[in-house]
Amino acid sequence: MTSTTAVAPAPQPILSKLKPTLPWGHPGVYALAVVVIILMLAPIAYIVLGGFRTNAQISTDPSGFPAPWNIGNYVDVLVGSVFWRQVLNSTIAAGATTIGVVTLGLMASYVIARYRFQARGLLYAVFAAGLMFPMTVAITPLYLVIKNLGLMNNLGGIILPQIAFALPTTIIILVPFLRAIPDEIEEAAFIDGCSRIGFFWRMVVPLAVPGVITTGILAFIASWNGYILPLFILNNEASFTLPLGVQSFASQYSVDTAKVLAFTSLSMIPALIFFSLFERRIVGGLTGAVKG
Repeated sequence: MTSTTAVAPAPQPILSKLKPTLPWGHPGVYALAVVVIILMLAPIAYIVLGGFRTNAQISTDPSGFPAPWNIGNYVDVLVGSVFWRQVLNSTIAAGATTIGVVTLGLMASYVIARYRFQARGLLYAVFAAGLMFPMTVAITPLYLVIKNLGLMNNLGGIILPQIAFALPTTIIILVPFLRAIPDEIEEAAFIDGCSRIGFFWRMVVPLAVPGVITTGILAFIASWNGYILPLFILNNEASFTLPLGVQSFASQYSVDTAKVLAFTSLSMIPALIFFSLFERRIVGGLTGAVKG
């Protein structure tokens, strides 16, 4: 009777089977990214180039390039007072909204994050629930409230609701920042005789600057691009904001397509520049909120 011993199979070279990774990533990912970027930028490019064309060129070749280039449409818009008045109205509304959102949101977030009271979790949940109610849902009762307050055809009639609807997002972003502040810093400040208000101004505000910048940028852009609320509240052309002014200009010059495209292009430039300059601030602030 013979005995057999089982021989273990030789280990396979696993590392040799791994495919070498490309230092720049997979080409298909870049190809897909390029396609997505083209699809996103194509409408913007069409509007901008359309402003340099004439109505005859648009009618003859809707998707062609300007031949020759015509800057008259942009000059007419920039020379007129309508565009600059609407830019001023949008700047006032967006600036006041941003200041109100940052001020109230930072104070409310400080109370929720640093104070210990029984209804703190419920209060935070109420603000979080505000994210589920867009302004379009409450536009009818909001219109009645603004009308009863006598704020129709007034920039204050759009500033106050914009602050209220931007507060939930602001508080959701700022509370993690303020909770991440070590308790030892607060205790050391109290030992040195600093009050809660003094701790807020001297320590909380400087440490929360990334979150404040992020929420301020988001509030400014949302106010600048707001359309539904101004459409219901502002009926006087002198008080129109820029998005509402684009719609009014398009209706007034419906036969002059090239000038409408030029006006639309100029109305997009401020928001695009503002967002491009502060894009890293937005990402950095949101990253800090997630970490906190």
